[in-house]
Amino acid sequence: MIGQRLKIARAASGLSLRDLEAEIGNLVTAQAIGKYERSEDMPSSRVLSALADALGVTEDYLLATEELVLDGVEFRKKEITSKREEAFVEGQTLHLLERYLAIEDALGLRSVVWDRPLEAPYPVNDLSDAERAARAIREHWGLGIDPIPNLSELLEERGIKVLSVDLSDIDGLTARVRRKGKESVPVIVIKKSAWSERKRFTLAHELGHMVMEVAAGVDAEKAANRFAGAFLMPVEALWREIGKHRTMISLGELLRLKELFGASFQAIAYRCKDLAILADAGFRSLFQTFNRNGWRKHPYEEPGAIPPEKEHPRRMERLCFRALAERLISEAKAAELLGMSVREMTRQMDCPEAA
Repeated sequence: MIGQRLKIARAASGLSLRDLEAEIGNLVTAQAIGKYERSEDMPSSRVLSALADALGVTEDYLLATEELVLDGVEFRKKEITSKREEAFVEGQTLHLLERYLAIEDALGLRSVVWDRPLEAPYPVNDLSDAERAARAIREHWGLGIDPIPNLSELLEERGIKVLSVDLSDIDGLTARVRRKGKESVPVIVIKKSAWSERKRFTLAHELGHMVMEVAAGVDAEKAANRFAGAFLMPVEALWREIGKHRTMISLGELLRLKELFGASFQAIAYRCKDLAILADAGFRSLFQTFNRNGWRKHPYEEPGAIPPEKEHPRRMERLCFRALAERLISEAKAAELLGMSVREMTRQMDCPEAA
């Protein structure tokens, strides 16, 4: 099984075959590494050790037999920059998820079952159906119409693994990861460096993809956006805050709404337009302001931007610290699973930083 493990670890490191050849000091050629990945040959113990060191994994990891298969990847944007970037994202996803599942196994925990309503996937024949799907999920999960404080935590509680990855040109993706002899695991991957208001919209958007069945002729991305807006900002909650009909909304009001719902100025404006709360002239005026201030371009730093760490998924870290505290895993194993040095892990255990 070293072939698949080696390929995943290399992709997760963002290295080409030639890059890895250089990283191990040209012990073997890129062609030889390619043969290892295709399971046509096995590396010597010396080469295996060098490969593990270069990729930041253990030899045991490369030799492990459990197989994970990434299934049903769906990128938020239609294109990804390159095959290498796609391999990096898939490799990172499998790499992080496998560590996550290893922590659960160490604690004897069964992965939280995906709490998907029996009615899902909800049929979407027009965008108003996406609105109803968001309402149905909120009702099934007993959320009412209140804002959601931490969406990553909510989704993890409902059985969706949330992984934070150094993505470049995409904001997020959904996937199901098959496991031999076990249930597949639903996963949402989000961009680690994005502002948290963007992460929250991406999480809700990807949730929409997971629970809706969009009919032919309906734009699936627009449907997922409509779902995300409705899930984060229920219509009754918006009416309560700003009324049912407005000609204009001030930036000060947008900032207060952002603090309440954890959504960007743009997402709030679109939501108000979709619900016919905001007149077309007012919507256009707001977007002229957004464009003028550069808020619609990278790095998307609006007033009141919510730091990336506020929506960072932390369940895996908590479980790892728990397993270490209960002496179910060693410090070295915990550091490996968390992807950090033993020194950094010890520092976080002894003197945690405020989230």
